[in-house]
Amino acid sequence: MTKIPMTVEGERRLKAELARLKSVERPAVIAAIAEARSHGDLSENADYDAAKERQGFIEGRIAEVEHKLAGAQVIDPATLDADGRVVFGATVEIEDADSGESRTWQIVGDDEADIKHRKISINSPIARALIGKSAGDVAEVAAPGGTRHYEIVAVRYA
Repeated sequence: MTKIPMTVEGERRLKAELARLKSVERPAVIAAIAEARSHGDLSENADYDAAKERQGFIEGRIAEVEHKLAGAQVIDPATLDADGRVVFGATVEIEDADSGESRTWQIVGDDEADIKHRKISINSPIARALIGKSAGDVAEVAAPGGTRHYEIVAVRYA
């Protein structure tokens, strides 16, 4: 089984979603199916069809989340000691060599990536270019608009 890297926060969010799906969403859809069945003929019952479709989605998501949690390799960035190198879970401050614009990103798992919260996937081109580098190094990132150069300003494990 392939290990799925995720941070402690990512694991917590998936566990919370799983609990919500099992304790709130699943019972609600079961009740909706029972209600729709009470209306009679199932062959022309749109409520029943919609509830069954929703049930399929919920059960599929439960299976997906359980699979991810079973294969999770949980990494706590606060316990990392990578000698200042960029690794999974690290928070990296970079500066665009061309524009001088500064950005800070945390490198996280695919399910945790959220640009608004400055979290990028370990599989993104920029994260792949940064992995293994240290403060002062320059990373080249192949972007649609051409190659970009980013200097690593700081690496934190928080």
